[in-house]
Amino acid sequence: MQTVKLSSKNQMVLPKEAREAMHLKGRDELLIIVKGGVTVIMPKPEKYSAALSGSGEKIYRKHYLKKERESW
Repeated sequence: MQTVKLSSKNQMVLPKEAREAMHLKGRDELLIIVKGGVTVIMPKPEKYSAALSGSGEKIYRKHYLKKERESW
């Protein structure tokens, strides 16, 4: 685990290890997500639909959505 320090202009440098792990290069855009006391930094996806596709797959029990759709 590495630490970074904010400059007087509130800037920081991502360690090389983090940039390589996220496959970042200069001028790439990042998303900053803050939830409670946790901050997540991740590469901005080119397409949000592709990045989120399948993310809710295991939220519902097996066959739950099928039964709900049939009830309509």
